[in-house]
Amino acid sequence: MFETDVTRLLGIEHPVIGGCMQYITGPEFAAAVSNAGALGIMSSAMFPTQGEFREALLKLKSLTDRPFAVNLNLFPALRPIDNELYAEVIMAEGVPVVETSGHLPPDELVGPLKEAGIKVMHKCTSVRHAVSAQRQGVDAVTVFGSEGGGHIADLGFTTMSLVPRAADVLDVPVIAAGGIADGRGLLAALALGAGAAMLGTRLLLSEEAGVHRNLKDALLAATEYDTVPILGSVHNTLRAWRNGAALEAARLEESGAEFLEILQVVAGVNTRRMMDRGDVDAGVVACSLAVGIIDEVKPVADIIGGMVAEAAAAAAGICN
Repeated sequence: MFETDVTRLLGIEHPVIGGCMQYITGPEFAAAVSNAGALGIMSSAMFPTQGEFREALLKLKSLTDRPFAVNLNLFPALRPIDNELYAEVIMAEGVPVVETSGHLPPDELVGPLKEAGIKVMHKCTSVRHAVSAQRQGVDAVTVFGSEGGGHIADLGFTTMSLVPRAADVLDVPVIAAGGIADGRGLLAALALGAGAAMLGTRLLLSEEAGVHRNLKDALLAATEYDTVPILGSVHNTLRAWRNGAALEAARLEESGAEFLEILQVVAGVNTRRMMDRGDVDAGVVACSLAVGIIDEVKPVADIIGGMVAEAAAAAAGICN
């Protein structure tokens, strides 16, 4: 229905990409997104050893015959991440696409991936960083606006301003991310010059997302007022759902607390407990401003198919 430079580059049916979400985008979830005609992305950082990562990747390959990607996390982490170990498995198993996020991917990572015929796309929060990524040789760049849930950096640039600027400046295809949760947002991203839209929070509220129903219900009741940026004091700003843990982290930052004290609140183990057990104030979860327009938990295929159909209908309606 929508053929773009990104759908052609990645070999996908729809101009939609499922964003990487720690603890959620394992092999089953990534396969569900790919089987819906979009690009599923599996997190590598979910798997602490090379062997566990290889096992998960083999499972993903068994669940879909469509294109998929693996995310390599270049953000600072408490657990040291040796992405070259993940890259070894990625190249050996013929992964078609790799997404890098965080710091600019180094030559020693991008070079071997490209030589192996793997498409590389990089996620960033400014056009300046996007230009650097293009210079590094990536095949596409995702620009992530501050409306989005997750690491939005400290610049405050919005999706509406980032995407057309990136489309004007870059020679490689642009993917829009941040605050996109329905067909109207998808159509807007395409109109701004993107070749695809990346979804995070919308897919968090899918049937396949391995998240306790208590958390899904709480997010369904949320509005655009119910997010809060935290961790700006350590220059790693994260837009999160405004729950008890996020507000406590914000309070600690405001009081000048040491990072280790803040870490006790935002640690991933707390988020995992929230997702698994349904204690909705136990940890911090990334959440987009677009949470306010999500009112139903649906299967991944219905979310993506419905979004594409809504975008097509909206495009037709504009001309009438």
